[in-house]
Amino acid sequence: MSGEVVLVLLIVIGLIGRSPIISTAACVLLIVKLVHLERFLPTIERRGLELGLLFLTFSVLVPFASERISSKDMMNVITSWPGILALTGGAIATYVNGKGLEMLKFDPQLIVGLVVGSIIGIVFLRGIPVGPLMAAGITAILFKLFSFIADRF
Repeated sequence: MSGEVVLVLLIVIGLIGRSPIISTAACVLLIVKLVHLERFLPTIERRGLELGLLFLTFSVLVPFASERISSKDMMNVITSWPGILALTGGAIATYVNGKGLEMLKFDPQLIVGLVVGSIIGIVFLRGIPVGPLMAAGITAILFKLFSFIADRF
């Protein structure tokens, strides 16, 4: 199946599943292919994640820039149970992302399953794609869990 057909299928899946992010991304990539700008695909692949994370970080930091969160608010959050849990969650998430990156370096073809799984999650579970590293990190945890269970039997 050609890349163009796959992209059109993704556009249709995104429209049916009401996922404008999937539809838009597939449309842009289809346009890149149709106007013969394939030479930019490696750059998009290499820098797209960084650019996406940059904009995600922008959106998370806006409350600080707009001064909706004060230093007093930060101290209250950091010294509260929800704040401590958020700190712990952030630390664990970055650790898991690191394990995901290690797994992708070791077994890069897993990206196919991560992408298809992410599309399924977006379309059918109304999830939000936050990047392949978290998906790879969760995959690494599941892999360790299944390996541990398999070794027991």
